[in-house]
Amino acid sequence: HGGNRRAQERRARFTVNVKCQGAGFVTLAKSQIGKCGELLVQYMLLLRGVESAPMSTDAGVDLVAYSPKLARATTVQIKANLKAKPGGGKGKMALDWWIDEETPAEYIALVDLSSQRVWLLSKDELGALSQQKSNGRFHLYMYTDPTHQPKKTGRLAHVYEFEKYMLENRAHEIFGI
Repeated sequence: HGGNRRAQERRARFTVNVKCQGAGFVTLAKSQIGKCGELLVQYMLLLRGVESAPMSTDAGVDLVAYSPKLARATTVQIKANLKAKPGGGKGKMALDWWIDEETPAEYIALVDLSSQRVWLLSKDELGALSQQKSNGRFHLYMYTDPTHQPKKTGRLAHVYEFEKYMLENRAHEIFGI
C-alpha cells in the first residue's frame, strides 16, 4: 500500500481540478491538459480545412499540419494552460508558457483552454516576443487583466495585444486558407 500511496501523491502534484457543467469538479492531469490543447488546435485547424496528425513520440513537435492549398506540411509544438494563474505565484492573473529555445517545430501554438483561444507564433516571433529567456527556454506571458500596468513598457504584455497572433487571424498567412 505504501508504494501505491506514493504513486497517488506523485500524480496529485500534476493534477488540476476543473469545474465542469453539471459534473462538479473533475481532476485533469498535466498530460490531459496537454492533450486537450492538442485536440483544440487540431479542431480549430480542421474547421479551416487543414488536416493535422499528432506525433507518436514527444520530440518537440506535437502536430504535423498539412495545408492542401499550399501542398505542404508544417510542424507545430503545443503548449497549453488550463487557465490564468497569479504571475510569480501572487501577482496579477496571467497566462504563461515556457518553450525550449531549440524547439524543432516551425510554429508554437499557445493555448488557453479556459477561453479556447490559440495563438500561433513562429520560432522567430516567439524569440522576439518572449519577455524572459532563462536556461535555454523562452518565457512568454500575457496578463488577462487589461487594466494591469506592467513595470516594463515597450513590449506586448496583455492578452489583447497578441490578437494578431491568434490562430484564426494567422490561418490564411500560414496555411493559405
